[in-house]
Amino acid sequence: MEEQKQEEDVVGWAARDTSGVLFPFTFPKRAMKSDEITLRVLYCGICHTDLSIIKNEWGNAIYPVVPGHEIVGVVIEVGRAAQRFKSGDKVGVGYLAGACFSCDSCGVGDENYCAEFVCSFNSSHPDGTKTFGGFAGSMVISERFAVKIPEMMPLDKAAPLMCAGITVYAPMKRHGLDQPGLHLGVFGLGGLGHLAVKFAKSFGMRVTVINSTPDKEKDAIEALGADSFIVSSNEEQMKAARGTMDGIISTSCGALSLGTLMTLLRVYGKLILVGSPNKPPELPTYGLISGGKSVAGSMIGGLKETQEMLDFAAEHHILPMVEVVGMNDVNDAMQRLARGDVRYRFVIDVGNTICAT
Repeated sequence: MEEQKQEEDVVGWAARDTSGVLFPFTFPKRAMKSDEITLRVLYCGICHTDLSIIKNEWGNAIYPVVPGHEIVGVVIEVGRAAQRFKSGDKVGVGYLAGACFSCDSCGVGDENYCAEFVCSFNSSHPDGTKTFGGFAGSMVISERFAVKIPEMMPLDKAAPLMCAGITVYAPMKRHGLDQPGLHLGVFGLGGLGHLAVKFAKSFGMRVTVINSTPDKEKDAIEALGADSFIVSSNEEQMKAARGTMDGIISTSCGALSLGTLMTLLRVYGKLILVGSPNKPPELPTYGLISGGKSVAGSMIGGLKETQEMLDFAAEHHILPMVEVVGMNDVNDAMQRLARGDVRYRFVIDVGNTICAT
């Protein structure tokens, strides 16, 4: 696609080393191609992936890193060949910023599994242009990787749906864990887990939250509508729940005992991993074989799935519980996230605070 003129610099916040500390950082706005749009970032959620990458916990950080992949903004410029959006439209951008659109995965709407997948931050486009995320005042993106934010959906609460929402919604739909009357376990009540509970209840499922500590039981039952709550270290509670669940969504990034979780599944039950533990868990195969059980992984979702998820969330009034912070408070928010001190997703008010830094 023909490129349009180079634009002004963009103000963002970047990590420069493994300390993960974020500083104000100015970078040139990428020249917009004719099939692309420019959006002014209004809100950006903070995902644990952002924390892991700025600290280089996965060994893949490309500094300087401008994180952020739960992005909601308003379109301020439209390329000549772009047809899906117009100036003033409210759009969302998640973890996806590029794909080949010619492979088998792309052909069935699974752009998230494309071998040429480009992340919306800490990555590079095929031409070598680096991607910077939503902790910045603006973003240039192909219109194919933006989705429409439904009318009347609060924009600050829409942001976490762009990663946390689709990350739990997509595997539930794909693995049949969206049927009324089924029993779903949600392991880990955090940013992903609390949305898994909300989606599951909207599907008409029975939901049990499995958490490592008892402090979130009141939230799980009273605020989120879970049917029951068990503490994973409570042997009596875990024993009572054995063989009762049709599926489990594991959202935890901490130490994970797959064998223990598998005991909670019924015959043919499914354990879906969407969190990424820093230490690889062991997989006891006999527990799988003896019950015909399965373990699967899932990473975000395709573009069509993401739009479907947003529309479903709008229709069923599914919104995350968020704490909105200013850009100047982002390092404190990252430290609190590392301690698990958030109910349940930080969202940065980028639009109103980025210029004040």
